[in-house]
Amino acid sequence: MENKIKQYLIENGIKQNFIAEKVNISSGAISLIVRGKSIPELPTAIRLARALNTTVEDLWGDYVDHEVMDFDKDS
Repeated sequence: MENKIKQYLIENGIKQNFIAEKVNISSGAISLIVRGKSIPELPTAIRLARALNTTVEDLWGDYVDHEVMDFDKDS
């Protein structure tokens, strides 16, 4: 699932390894999340958003809303 994490990391000059350590996940896990290959569990998403000084909705909201709308059209 797409997200804005990479954008936040770049804008704030934060390395993936640093944020992974701060959020208490592996560097491999943060890499998968950043690339949209993995969706974190809610507690991890919340910790990640807090570490980036933003919200879960800001990191994933645009993409979730779009996918929900696509889902609704198929119903």
